[in-house]
Amino acid sequence: MGRYGLKERNVEGQMLVDFAKRMEMAVVNTYFKKKEDHRVTYKSGGRCTQVDYVLCRRCNLKEIGDCKVLAGDSVARQHRMVVCRMVLEAKKKRRRVRTDRRIRWWKLKEEECSVRCREEVRQELGGGDEVLDDCGTTAEVMREAARKLLGVTSGNRKEDKEMWWGNEEVQESIRRKRLAKQKWDRQSDEKSRQEYKEMRQQVKKDVAKAKEKVYEELYERMDTEEGEKDLYRLARQRD
Repeated sequence: MGRYGLKERNVEGQMLVDFAKRMEMAVVNTYFKKKEDHRVTYKSGGRCTQVDYVLCRRCNLKEIGDCKVLAGDSVARQHRMVVCRMVLEAKKKRRRVRTDRRIRWWKLKEEECSVRCREEVRQELGGGDEVLDDCGTTAEVMREAARKLLGVTSGNRKEDKEMWWGNEEVQESIRRKRLAKQKWDRQSDEKSRQEYKEMRQQVKKDVAKAKEKVYEELYERMDTEEGEKDLYRLARQRD
């Protein structure tokens, strides 16, 4: 409920509020300050009440621009038209990033795959150990054998690779921040807003600490072979 209802609430009105609370919805009519004549939805014999409502999810309240009663228009006998203005933004479909499908050469590190691939190439080359004079033909034979035994990548790539530094502490902070945001959306009070604000600051601190820790470890490994691989991996992700 907003602050701009009409008069006192009866039993049926309380049932509506209980339903909205249970379903995490909002009674839109009560969120906009209007003259009393623009809140009355039912008028008969000098009695003015508010019995017609517009409800929406609490998370969609920000999309509602206005809600009022058209005092001069009647929809049915003694009922007035309730008008709600909203702006709906269609979510853009995320474009899937595709890359070239590559042979899974790294599987050759496994002894079994290495032996099988070697035997397949030998059979394709005629069973001998000698390499053909035509290097192009030999290379193509090796690639075809690798595709058949090792497989290829799907070609799909995730767009966001920034969470490589994330740890359990950061994930937990993000989860608590989301819960605080949901609580603020439901209650819309100063206390829940302050809790959400504090959780946002905490997430920023945890993210900064996690990044600093990972970068320090990266700098320490930089002179090693593994560190050099990490450096090239980061460069590919940025690219």
